[in-house]
Amino acid sequence: MSVHALLCALRKNRTLRYGVPMLLLIVGGSFGLREFSQIRYDAVKIKIDPELEKKLKMNKVSLESEYEKMKDSTFDDWKNIRGPRPWEDPDFLQGRDPEILKTKTT
Repeated sequence: MSVHALLCALRKNRTLRYGVPMLLLIVGGSFGLREFSQIRYDAVKIKIDPELEKKLKMNKVSLESEYEKMKDSTFDDWKNIRGPRPWEDPDFLQGRDPEILKTKTT
């Protein structure tokens, strides 16, 4: 049997053509997932700088303290101003009066 005939026979073999790449994908994917999931556990082990950790502990902000700050606020004069779209100039849009924008769009 010649080399050319052997290669043609291997190309026509469905197991080699579809089965082997599928098995490689499954086995390779399991190794890849193991590496990516290991990153999650390694990130927990990283030590924070002691000075930064002290600052974080000093700046304790709780939900109750934020609620107490916001409790006395009035939102009666609140206006909804839409943010700029990616193609719009943010300074130009934010400086305009919302009432003008309503009249131009209608």
